[in-house]
Amino acid sequence: MQLTAPANGRTAPAPTRRDADGMAVASFILGLVGLLVLNVFLGPIAIVLAAAALWRGTKRRGRAFLGLGLGVADLLVLVAFMQVDSTISWSF
Repeated sequence: MQLTAPANGRTAPAPTRRDADGMAVASFILGLVGLLVLNVFLGPIAIVLAAAALWRGTKRRGRAFLGLGLGVADLLVLVAFMQVDSTISWSF
């Protein structure tokens, strides 16, 4: 199958790159929100989205790395509060 360029000569961005950029932003936002609420769910999701965005070659590598770091921080906060409260969740 042969792909043709649009009439104006510009090439459209690859959908996977655009999806990867969206994944990088989503991982950052979910990692940031996960520090406050639902970190047991949002942390792993942020890590997976950041890894997928980096694997697909996102242009927003910094945001993906921040999402990865925040996802890991979510899990570390969860573990710290679990040790203090001796429960699976934490609250303010």
